[in-house]
Amino acid sequence: MTRVTLDHFAGAILRYRWPVLAVTTLVMLTLTIGAGLVGVTNDYRSLFDEDNPQLAALNGLEATYGTSNRALIAVAPRQGPVFTRETLATIEELTEAAWQAPHATRVDSLTNWSHSRADGDELIVEPMVENAEALTDAGLERVRDVALNAVEIAGFLVSRDARVAGLVIDFTLPDNPDAAVVEITDYLGGVLDRARAEHPQIAFHLTGDVPLNRAFADATRDDFETFVPVTFAIITVGAALLLRSVLGTVAIVAVLMFAVNTTVGLAGWLGTVFNPVNSGVPIIVMTVAVAHSVHIVATTLAAMGRGLDRNAAIAESIRVNAWPVFLTSLTTAIGFLSLNASDSPPFRVLGNLVAFGVFCAFVYSLTLLPALLSVLPMRARAIRTGHSAFFDRFGDFVVARRTILLWCSLFLAIVLVTGIPRLELTDNWTKYLSERYEFRTDTDFVVDNLTGVETLEYSLDSGSEGGITDPAYLRSVDAFARWFRNQPEVSHVKAFPDIMKRLNKNMHGDDPDFNRLPENPELSSQYLLLYELSLPFGRDLNNQIDIGKSATRMTVVMRSLTSKGQRDLDARARDWLRTNAPGLTTEASGVTIVFAHLSQRNIKSMLTGTIVAMALISLILVFVFRNLRVGLLSLVPNFIPAAMSLGLWGFMVGRVGLAGSVMTAIAFGIVVDDTIHFLTKYLESRREGRDAPDAVRAAFRTVGHALWTTTAVLALGFLVFAASGFEISWSLGLLVTLTIVFALLADFLLLPPLLMALDRKKA
Repeated sequence: MTRVTLDHFAGAILRYRWPVLAVTTLVMLTLTIGAGLVGVTNDYRSLFDEDNPQLAALNGLEATYGTSNRALIAVAPRQGPVFTRETLATIEELTEAAWQAPHATRVDSLTNWSHSRADGDELIVEPMVENAEALTDAGLERVRDVALNAVEIAGFLVSRDARVAGLVIDFTLPDNPDAAVVEITDYLGGVLDRARAEHPQIAFHLTGDVPLNRAFADATRDDFETFVPVTFAIITVGAALLLRSVLGTVAIVAVLMFAVNTTVGLAGWLGTVFNPVNSGVPIIVMTVAVAHSVHIVATTLAAMGRGLDRNAAIAESIRVNAWPVFLTSLTTAIGFLSLNASDSPPFRVLGNLVAFGVFCAFVYSLTLLPALLSVLPMRARAIRTGHSAFFDRFGDFVVARRTILLWCSLFLAIVLVTGIPRLELTDNWTKYLSERYEFRTDTDFVVDNLTGVETLEYSLDSGSEGGITDPAYLRSVDAFARWFRNQPEVSHVKAFPDIMKRLNKNMHGDDPDFNRLPENPELSSQYLLLYELSLPFGRDLNNQIDIGKSATRMTVVMRSLTSKGQRDLDARARDWLRTNAPGLTTEASGVTIVFAHLSQRNIKSMLTGTIVAMALISLILVFVFRNLRVGLLSLVPNFIPAAMSLGLWGFMVGRVGLAGSVMTAIAFGIVVDDTIHFLTKYLESRREGRDAPDAVRAAFRTVGHALWTTTAVLALGFLVFAASGFEISWSLGLLVTLTIVFALLADFLLLPPLLMALDRKKA
């Protein structure tokens, strides 16, 4: 845009300031109406694409064996074992109450587990415990012995040390599960509240994927309600400190409110549903958009301080800032639009909405903001030399110490980058939420004291209808289960052959010597049929056997593992199958493995998006500066900060998951803004005839304070996310904050020495 064009544009905005205010307000209000249509989901499946292969496998598993929507209640006496009349009676009460839970289809507990035994020639199948309060001491001892020696429930429905018991509830959720999840968790919360009041000597803990869905919704709501006002306050205070103008700050706040309302309103009209990953859209829009308005208002106030009238000062500010603001908006939008390469839909929503918000902020900054500044009774402020004097001295320092600053900056960057190989790209969905949420503390208790909550699910096909009672098939599945039980990462395995062993023993008078797989397939079929006919309603084997009795489900419960550990365990299992039971070879399914592959898939998909975004931004910089050497040089302080922050993260934390996969793309589009402003002033000074050192001094004097302040606001804005209870949010916030801080250091301490070293030609 030429100077004449910008002057005409500024003149038109100022001449028609009231119509501009009216039109922008009308547009904002029209779109804002849609904000009421924004939804919030508590479904963890919203993190996955519909064509995600692991999710497709999970859907296939659930179509065969039933859905995997589950809640687990742990019952833990504060003293002593669970095998007391009172504790067992409490579990009986909870079991009955669980059956009444909305959408419940099955309840498994220590007391209602279908225990089979021989009575002469008969097979008796009955609940493990009936009328616990009437149990004799001998009866309690019998229940204890059976439970702790039953491979099917020890380590799952009762801990091996007998101090915690479990109760598992399966649910079939409707097509719109959000309301159902709230209904279920409210009901279970009420049941447990009553149980705690009636049995204060017993602790109760609730976990599972259904409570996880509710916790996700709570985290989304908490972040939105808490962080929006905090970020708003930070931006307001930061702008006020920089500008020292109440009306200037009011104008900036108005622009941000317009941008946020327009963005959220569009999201509503588009039917967007927020979850913990993308609920920070309003905060990010406010944070990344503030710099545009700050530069325009600061330049206007400075021009008025030099004696220009208000409208002339506004026109000059538009002429000076329009091109840099356009470029910074473009590069920031490209960074966020690169999230469309993500394998996780919420990140795509985040990228598109923030990019739109940045566009809105750019438009409002050049229309609404000048019009507001023109009608507000702002006064010229006295020119303050303190900040300029500081950055004059700082510029002199950088020029005088350019050699040592260059080598020290490069040395620090190299040291920090060496931390990148220490990073493990992994996640653990059970630790997505912080300990402020009861779900997390309950889950940790269950994992530490009862059983794992992460599972690998295998559907093992016999190859023929009715083939699950074939002795060869049973031996292969049993060997696979034994292999898993020998793995240190595994806490429990639920496999069909265990039922057949127990039935074989029962049908031989409970003789322990017959606790083995039957050798006769016809006999096995008869045992299974007899057992199924004896099971009570709601306790059938449909969740373990397919309808054609051609495949069985094996559930492997793991101790707390990272996603990489889960993938590695599944890979070892498949290797074992290929070697020992090739006919059963299959991949694991289940909610856990879908999450385990998400971060890995997202990293691969985002690699392409990040490379494309960086290439586009790099080409833009080279084109804009019309100087290949300076354009390529400008990339250094933009590539290095992300690498430094990831390296520091490697030293401090050691693992990064979904947040790390998108951080570079987001941060690169943001941090390039400071470089653009600095280089724009630097090249302008070079064209005016200054040599490189003097041009560096002029750049510090002109934009140093504004860059420092806007960087501080950006860093504080993203740092707000560090207080989130959702791991992806807080780790992304910290990583972007680190990158922004490193970028400012690179622009102040590395870029100027590089310019002076390589741009030595005369102006």
